[in-house]
Formats: sequence, structure tokens, C-alpha cells
Amino acid sequence: MSGAEHPAAPLVLTESAITRVRELMDMEQADDLKLRVYVTGGGCSGFQYGFDLTRDLEEDDTLIDNGGVAVVIDPLSYQYLIGSTVDFETGLMGARFMVHNPNATSTCGCGSSFTI
Repeated sequence: MSGAEHPAAPLVLTESAITRVRELMDMEQADDLKLRVYVTGGGCSGFQYGFDLTRDLEEDDTLIDNGGVAVVIDPLSYQYLIGSTVDFETGLMGARFMVHNPNATSTCGCGSSFTI
């Protein structure tokens, strides 16, 4: 198995997020899909979160098991996501994954970008 495995999860999924990822895996009929959570530059606050379902795992990725759902984080994003929680919310802005990040000093109104 490639990728680094860490016993203490730097990123946790809520039950709602776990349920949504499992639904997506069922829709794709692919039990080997992983949720990739990443941070990129941009957004109204400087950084923004991204999510992707993938089968790919790079050698330097961190692989985390969250309630039977595999989460993948690249080494650059890892430092920004430590201690975060990923939730799946349905509301006025639609259905989406949200990151609750204790490291963010400010976030934008939509919650998808942040500042450290």
C-alpha cells in the first residue's frame, strides 16, 4: 500500500459526511473510492478547500480511515487541515461538504475559503 498512514486522524468526517461519501460510492458502484480533501490558493480569503473522489493515491499522500471511508490528503494541504472536521450540509446554499477548521483566522461568507 502506498501513502503514509497515521494512527491519529488529523481530519475527521462527521456522520453526515461519511454517509454522503458512501452514497457517492454506491452511485459509482465503486467501493475503492477515497475522498480527497485539499487546499489551494484562491478564494476571497486566500485559500480554498477542494474535494474530489479518487482511486489514486500518491506516494506522499496521507491516508486516513474515517468510519470506513478513506480520506486522502496531500502533504501541502495536510498542514492546513490538521484538527479540521469535514461535514456535509444541506441548506440555502445547496448541498455541500464544509470544512470546520480551527486553524483558520477568518473565513468568507460562503465558508469555502479561509485565511491562516
